[in-house]
This record gives sequence, C-alpha cells and structure tokens, in this order.
Amino acid sequence: MKIRSTTGQDLDAFVTTFHTALGNFPETPGAAGGVWWSALEMDRNLLAVTPEGRPVGTAGAYSFELTLPGGGLAPAAGVTAVGVLPTHRRRGVLSAMMRHQLAELRERGEFLAVLLASEAVIYRRFGYGPATYTQQLTVPRHQAGLALPRARTAAAAPGSVEVLARADCVETMEAVYDAYRRAQPGALSRPPRWWSSGAGKPPIAPAPRYVAVHRDASGVADGYASYAIGGPRTLTVDEIITADDAVFTALARFLLEHDLVSDVVLKHVPPGHPLRWQLTDFRAGQVGDDTDWLWVRLLDVPRALTARGWSADGELVLDVTDPFLAERNRYLLTVRDGRAECATTGRDPDLSLDVSDLGSIYLGGTTPGTLVRAGHVEAHHPAAAGAADALFRTERAPHCLHWF
Repeated sequence: MKIRSTTGQDLDAFVTTFHTALGNFPETPGAAGGVWWSALEMDRNLLAVTPEGRPVGTAGAYSFELTLPGGGLAPAAGVTAVGVLPTHRRRGVLSAMMRHQLAELRERGEFLAVLLASEAVIYRRFGYGPATYTQQLTVPRHQAGLALPRARTAAAAPGSVEVLARADCVETMEAVYDAYRRAQPGALSRPPRWWSSGAGKPPIAPAPRYVAVHRDASGVADGYASYAIGGPRTLTVDEIITADDAVFTALARFLLEHDLVSDVVLKHVPPGHPLRWQLTDFRAGQVGDDTDWLWVRLLDVPRALTARGWSADGELVLDVTDPFLAERNRYLLTVRDGRAECATTGRDPDLSLDVSDLGSIYLGGTTPGTLVRAGHVEAHHPAAAGAADALFRTERAPHCLHWF
C-alpha cells in the first residue's frame, strides 16, 4: 500500500472512495451548486492506494485560521474526509494515512490540527482531544418569553432586525461571521472559497434560508441568524452569529417571538450561554445534543503554547507523551503579562499528560483539574491541578460551530 498526495485530477476518485467508505452516495448538486467537496484543497489531500493503483482510503485537510485565547489567530489544518473502504479496514491503512498526514503538516510548518470526530473513540489515539463543546436548545413557543433583568434591559442593543433571503445577503453574512470569529476563541475562519462555492452546510450552502440581519443604530450589520421553518411547525436556527451579547439577545427575541411555530430549535449554543437565564421560565430551555465539537492536536508544543494568550502568571512543568509519534518531552511553561515562554527542561514535572489531553485543555474548554480527577492526567503534587487550572483559565469559553 502507498500513501500519495492528490492533484485536481484525483477529485472524482477521492470523492467516490470517501463516500464508498461511509456507505453513502454523493449528493447531486442543486441548481445553485453547493456540495461539500467544492471547498476541498486537492494539494492537501491524501489517497491510500493498492500496488495496482486502486484507491482504498482518503484523508484531507483545509487551511483555516483558529482563534486562540487572547485573540491571536493561528493557522490550523482542518482534517476532513478520513475514510477507509470496508474491504481494507483493520489493516493499518488509517494509521498509515494519519501518520503520513501529521508528517506533512509538520513539513508545512503547521503546529495545530483540528477535526470534527465522526466517532469519539477513533481520534484520541492519533493525539487529538475534544476541546470545544456545543448544545442544542429547544424552546416551546408558548414558553418562549424573555424576562430580562433591569440592567440587561437598559443595555439592550440599539438597532433593527431585517429579514432577508440567504441569496440576498451572503456578503453581509461573510463579513459578520469574519468579525465574530476573530473575537471568539475556538472559532474557525470560513475562507472566501467556502462562501463563493456554497460548500458545507447552511447558511454557507445555498439551501433556502431566511436570514435575520441585525443592524446597529448607524445601519451597520453586526449580527445575523440563519433559520428555516419545517414540520411540524418547528423553526430551526442554523446559527446566531455576533460577538455582542446584546445583539444575540435581540436576534433570539426575534426568533422566539416568531408567529405560527410550535418550537424554536437553536442548533448551536455554547454550554453555559446566558440565554436560558433570560427566559421567563428557566425550564423552557430544553438542552439536547450536548456534545463535543472541535478536536485539537498539537504538533509543536512550544509554538502552540506561546501562540495563545494567558490571563494569569505562573510556571508549570508539563511532561507530555505522544504515543502515536513515539515522542516524549518535558516543557517548562512560564507565563508573564499574558505571554508565555516554553522550552524543554529537566525539572521535575507538575503534570504528566498525553498530547491528546493537552489538546483538550489548550483552548480553555476543559480544565486540567477535570482530567486529573478523571485519571487522564497525573498531578505530581497536591497544588499542581489548581495551579494548572488557574493558568489555563480563559475569560471566554471556546466555541466552534463551523462544520467541515
């Protein structure tokens, strides 16, 4: 078996092999286009082929930017379309592709890889850890009233909401999303190619959607909500995009007060979001699909740790094991005034952990103390977990809702 990079000539073989691995059939593009593979970067994809040249496995990657704690932007490889034909599973094909891909990413100088895991048990062994989480919130229309505290009412976002068809506001959505993702840790960029080709899922894909656009007092768009109404009278919200809590509340109020619907379903809400506290009936917000979303893999620990911002000063010695790449290193992390230095050290460790667990705590969505209690991370003295929690804590929880 051979692992090789793809070219534009391999697009059909890549798409066909991946769909066959999943047991699916490729969808037919609609009149407006819009299939997920239209955003593939063929110079970043891999095919596993037999000695006869028959493709039996696929693995791809997108070029994204990931917003880090502290507001920094880092290039991140968005791993996607990983699959092996049923006839060739449990022969080491997947491991060979993943090892080849990680080596290529390092050769490119990339230090972060991310993915959405189709099955949670697959990717930890390749060094990925769940790092952001998301929930679905369902609110029955008859219980959808908002009762905001006095202070919140006084801070309500000035402006207006306008309802447009998706086709009439793609450029507006693109601009609003780009401003949002730069302010939200854990968010990924949506490159122009995604919007222009209608790749992915709504509202990027050209499926019919209404878009509620919020404009500030001067008429500038600062938020949007993409939604559709389906049976039985359910209004489903693809996403609410804004970096302003007051604008989020204004858009949520518009959606929750929509006539002729029985339920409002918000597909992507960050855990702990204040919307449930704004409902008159706290129990009206029914949480479902509480799940992991973005998984993170560190390829260069010092570069990754010095790229993000920090909200507390301190020192921590991390003994990091990377079983998949047969690597183990001990690092001294020193944080002063929001910036970090990280170098190898011979000092005794505070924490010993797998690189997948470091990926989980990297964005601040999982505390080191939680993983110590779970038995994933070893704390070498009683104060180690608390010190690590204080160091990795972030002002804003990471959240990602981009599908790839």
